[in-house]
Amino acid sequence: CLELVKHIRDNKLRVLPACAARTVVKDLEPILDVQQKTGVRVMAYAFVGTSPIRQYAEAWDLERLLHTVDEALSWAGKHDLDVAFVTEDTVRSAPATLDKLLRSAISLGAKRLVLCDTVGHATPEGVRSLVAWTRALVADTRTEVKLDWHGHNDRGLGVINTLAAWEAGVDRLHGTALGIGERVGNAALDQVLLNLKLMGAWPHDLSRMVEYCQLAGSIFGLE
Repeated sequence: CLELVKHIRDNKLRVLPACAARTVVKDLEPILDVQQKTGVRVMAYAFVGTSPIRQYAEAWDLERLLHTVDEALSWAGKHDLDVAFVTEDTVRSAPATLDKLLRSAISLGAKRLVLCDTVGHATPEGVRSLVAWTRALVADTRTEVKLDWHGHNDRGLGVINTLAAWEAGVDRLHGTALGIGERVGNAALDQVLLNLKLMGAWPHDLSRMVEYCQLAGSIFGLE
């Protein structure tokens, strides 16, 4: 990660580095270390499992989750580390749980909230409902917190769910090269960008998209 951020800095790339971490201080510390060694701000995408399934498997309750968020985000705030708060499996989490956790994260200085379809369970209608609900929550806090969408492709809906999230008003979309990711993959970034271009929502040049896909395919051993 340190070498990647150095490469971004030294080559003056227009890339904003981010790094995933659990919502615990010991995971945030190495990210801060990279930031301090490079002089480049690195956003920590700090995630915590919030669905009833994960809470049951880990024997977590809401009080423990709130304590975890408070400890980690308070530390990040004291050390000038920007945080995007990621609720793992957001689409299958209870609204009452999300309400308390998201409001806590916002009050502790989270810059972004990341809504996740971690196991590709959602449909476009569900995505739109979740985004609308979260936007209303953020508006109620009177903050400028941004929203991200992170979707997987287990039901073959990764791309259309991502486009639905964009139409519903999220600020940042997640995807991967050729959709490669755990299990059957994430939303394919190349397909998302192409569709946004055709919808008139992406003003940038995509003339090298085929070259990008071919390069990614060669790296991952795909024909």
